[in-house]
Amino acid sequence: MNKGDFVDKLAEKTGFTKKDARIALDGMIGLITDALAVNEEVLLTGFGKFESRARKESNRINPQTGKRIMVPKKVVPAFQPGKNLKEAVGKKLRVGPDLKIIKQ
Repeated sequence: MNKGDFVDKLAEKTGFTKKDARIALDGMIGLITDALAVNEEVLLTGFGKFESRARKESNRINPQTGKRIMVPKKVVPAFQPGKNLKEAVGKKLRVGPDLKIIKQ
Protein backbone atom coordinates (compact mmCIF):
# COMPACT_ATOMS: atom_id res chain seq x y z
CA MET A 1 0.00 0.00 0.00
CA ASN A 2 1.45 3.37 -0.93
CA LYS A 3 0.64 6.76 0.61
CA GLY A 4 -2.18 7.47 -1.86
CA ASP A 5 -3.83 4.12 -1.13
CA PHE A 6 -3.42 4.75 2.58
CA VAL A 7 -5.09 8.17 2.30
CA ASP A 8 -7.99 6.62 0.35
CA LYS A 9 -8.53 3.92 2.99
CA LEU A 10 -8.16 6.40 5.85
CA ALA A 11 -10.81 8.65 4.28
CA GLU A 12 -13.13 5.66 3.79
CA LYS A 13 -12.64 4.39 7.37
CA THR A 14 -12.99 7.76 9.12
CA GLY A 15 -15.48 9.57 6.91
CA PHE A 16 -12.92 12.33 6.25
CA THR A 17 -12.57 13.79 2.81
CA LYS A 18 -9.45 12.63 0.97
CA LYS A 19 -8.00 16.12 1.44
CA ASP A 20 -8.60 16.01 5.20
CA ALA A 21 -7.24 12.45 5.42
CA ARG A 22 -4.03 13.55 3.63
CA ILE A 23 -3.71 16.54 5.98
CA ALA A 24 -4.18 14.27 9.01
CA LEU A 25 -1.64 11.72 7.75
CA ASP A 26 0.92 14.40 6.84
CA GLY A 27 0.39 15.98 10.27
CA MET A 28 0.97 12.68 12.05
CA ILE A 29 4.11 11.93 10.03
CA GLY A 30 5.36 15.46 10.73
CA LEU A 31 4.77 15.14 14.48
CA ILE A 32 6.61 11.81 14.65
CA THR A 33 9.49 13.16 12.55
CA ASP A 34 9.80 16.31 14.69
CA ALA A 35 9.79 14.28 17.92
CA LEU A 36 12.45 11.85 16.67
CA ALA A 37 14.61 14.76 15.45
CA VAL A 38 14.91 15.99 19.07
CA ASN A 39 15.39 12.48 20.50
CA GLU A 40 11.88 12.24 21.92
CA GLU A 41 10.18 8.87 21.65
CA VAL A 42 6.59 8.53 20.46
CA LEU A 43 4.59 5.81 22.21
CA LEU A 44 1.25 4.86 20.66
CA THR A 45 -0.07 2.37 23.19
CA GLY A 46 -1.00 -0.93 21.58
CA PHE A 47 0.51 0.06 18.23
CA GLY A 48 4.17 0.64 18.96
CA LYS A 49 7.02 2.94 19.83
CA PHE A 50 9.03 5.18 17.51
CA GLU A 51 12.46 6.21 18.80
CA SER A 52 15.88 7.43 17.70
CA ARG A 53 18.72 4.94 18.10
CA ALA A 54 22.48 5.28 17.83
CA ARG A 55 24.14 2.95 15.34
CA LYS A 56 27.86 2.26 15.82
CA GLU A 57 30.34 2.53 12.99
CA SER A 58 30.95 -0.62 11.01
CA ASN A 59 32.97 -2.10 8.18
CA ARG A 60 30.90 -3.02 5.14
CA ILE A 61 31.62 -4.28 1.67
CA ASN A 62 30.65 -2.15 -1.31
CA PRO A 63 28.78 -4.65 -3.54
CA GLN A 64 29.77 -2.82 -6.74
CA THR A 65 33.51 -2.71 -6.10
CA GLY A 66 34.02 -5.42 -3.48
CA LYS A 67 36.12 -2.97 -1.43
CA ARG A 68 35.68 -2.55 2.30
CA ILE A 69 34.32 0.81 3.44
CA MET A 70 33.84 2.30 6.89
CA VAL A 71 30.27 3.39 7.61
CA PRO A 72 30.35 6.13 10.29
CA LYS A 73 28.28 6.06 13.46
CA LYS A 74 24.92 7.76 13.12
CA VAL A 75 21.45 8.18 14.58
CA VAL A 76 18.62 6.29 12.87
CA PRO A 77 14.85 6.11 13.43
CA ALA A 78 13.50 2.84 14.82
CA PHE A 79 10.07 1.30 15.39
CA GLN A 80 9.21 -1.33 17.98
CA PRO A 81 5.76 -2.87 17.43
CA GLY A 82 3.35 -3.07 20.37
CA LYS A 83 1.64 -6.17 21.71
CA ASN A 84 -1.73 -5.48 20.02
CA LEU A 85 -0.10 -4.93 16.62
CA LYS A 86 1.93 -8.15 16.93
CA GLU A 87 -1.18 -10.12 17.92
CA ALA A 88 -3.29 -8.66 15.09
CA VAL A 89 -0.67 -9.53 12.48
CA GLY A 90 -0.15 -13.00 13.99
CA LYS A 91 -3.87 -13.80 13.83
CA LYS A 92 -4.15 -12.92 10.12
CA LEU A 93 -0.85 -14.30 8.78
CA ARG A 94 1.35 -17.34 9.25
CA VAL A 95 4.67 -18.57 7.94
CA GLY A 96 4.65 -21.30 5.28
CA PRO A 97 7.21 -24.09 4.96
CA ASP A 98 9.34 -22.06 2.52
CA LEU A 99 9.29 -19.03 4.91
CA LYS A 100 6.73 -17.19 2.76
CA ILE A 101 3.95 -15.27 4.49
CA ILE A 102 0.52 -16.87 4.04
CA LYS A 103 -2.91 -15.41 4.85
CA GLN A 104 -4.91 -17.55 7.26
